[in-house]
Amino acid sequence: MLSIIIPTLNDGHRLAATLQRLSAYEDPREIIISDGGSTDQTFALTAKAGGKFYMAPTGRGQQLAMGADVSVGDWMLFLHADTKLGPGWVTAVNRFMENPDNRFRAGYFMFALDDPAPRARRLEQMVAWRCRTFSLPYGDQGLLISRAMYERLGGFSAIPLMEDVDLIRRIQNHRLECLPALAITSAQRYQQDGYVIRPLKNLLCLALFMVGVSPRIINDFYR
Repeated sequence: MLSIIIPTLNDGHRLAATLQRLSAYEDPREIIISDGGSTDQTFALTAKAGGKFYMAPTGRGQQLAMGADVSVGDWMLFLHADTKLGPGWVTAVNRFMENPDNRFRAGYFMFALDDPAPRARRLEQMVAWRCRTFSLPYGDQGLLISRAMYERLGGFSAIPLMEDVDLIRRIQNHRLECLPALAITSAQRYQQDGYVIRPLKNLLCLALFMVGVSPRIINDFYR
């Protein structure tokens, strides 16, 4: 079974499209919404999609960790609520899981934004370069990982920010694979903050984390 785990916090306006794409997966699977205290339609959308809804302490790291704890699948796919998987994702996921050599490897999707502007394409190219050069995908690219591998790594840390980088850094470079399908993420934050300021802010947060600054301090700055 594949367990699809999504952390949410008042993401109902984005979640419906994400869940609709997941309906394409017809093999045994479960959808787990690990919610940090939503007051919108997130619960109703989860029920409509046949998913399981759990309340968790607010904070993406804690929510992802709890979602993994309550899941039952041999494989887990971690997604953000505003990330829609593109055509071919089911085939890519199944092929990866069916290969016994991947039991202690992990996969992620190609980053894409739902914005037709050229600036969005440039950012996508930068992210692709980062992944090729540093083997550093972010959480908005999804993460497909076996339960055995996840438990060997120690799972997600209960931190409010950089939980994706924290886990990816524990995976050796040669154990990461880019899957041939898109993870299409909302461009709203980039459109609001700007396609220069937002990436620079993300890069600064990454640099602070790499030199050992507390994720809680980074989160205060980020917010």
